[in-house]
This record gives sequence, structure tokens and C-alpha cells, in this order.
Amino acid sequence: MHKILSIVLAAAFLIFAAAGATAEGQVFGKGVSLEKAVKVSDLLENPDKYVGETIRVEGIAVGVCSHRGCWVELASDKEGDTVRVKVKDGEIVFPPELLGSVLAAEGVWTANKLDLDTTKQLCEHKAKQAGENFDSEKVTECMTLYQISGTGAMVMDMPQKSLKKG
Repeated sequence: MHKILSIVLAAAFLIFAAAGATAEGQVFGKGVSLEKAVKVSDLLENPDKYVGETIRVEGIAVGVCSHRGCWVELASDKEGDTVRVKVKDGEIVFPPELLGSVLAAEGVWTANKLDLDTTKQLCEHKAKQAGENFDSEKVTECMTLYQISGTGAMVMDMPQKSLKKG
């Protein structure tokens, strides 16, 4: 009987530990120290204005790296826009359970200018993901990818479970 009770208690502990793996107030990396957030829409409208600056952004996590947890994509205050917070592999790991959570993230806003060949490869990859045809001859300009080189993040709000009426 004691052995069965021990197994049940151990299983219950693991279930509760997994359920609480991502909680409101949870801090990743160095956390967030800046009090004022820059709107994602402002970043994307004037990306070069913020290059090199340490900034804080807030948004709903709409994407998380499923391979190593090395990035999280935050939704903008403007529908359809997102910003990526990329961290060094293994230093911070964003779990998939963050999807739908409101996060504050902090880091340095960076601009990564791609050469034309890399731009074409990225455009081809995106076209394949979308199931679209790709013509490399139509890509004539280099792209610049902007992202936050993240140093920390904090869960501000967890997604609410929907309540069914009935």
C-alpha cells in the first residue's frame, strides 16, 4: 500500500510541476528591467531609429522555436505584425507553453543586412512554406532583418482558458 501511495504522489507531483512550468511572473534570462515598452508598431515603422538600443517590448507570444526554444515571436499592437526576440541557443529556452501568453521582453534591437543570395534563399523558403511559386529573378534587392537580441523576458499574463456557456 505504501508503495502505491508513493507512486501516486510522485505522479501527482510531476503533473502539477508540468502544469506550473510556465506561470505568470516567470522570468527568463536576466528578466526585464526597463519600465517603458516601445510599441512593436513603432519599431516596425521606424526600425533604424532603434538599432543598437536596449529596448523593452510587450506582446502576445504567437510563435516559439520548436527546435531549441531560442526565439519567441511577439504580436504587435497592429494586427498582422510581429517581432522576433532571438536569444543565444541554450542560454534562455522559451517553452512552447508560452504560446498565447503576454510577455515583456528586453534586449538590443539589431539589423541584419542580408546579401542578395541569402535574400533569395529566404524568399524561396517563405514561398515554399506558403505553398507558392518562387521566381528568383523577381528578387532584386537585399533584405534587412530586424530582431531583438534578447537578454531576458517575463510572463505578464497567461492565456485564459475559454469557458463554454451551456
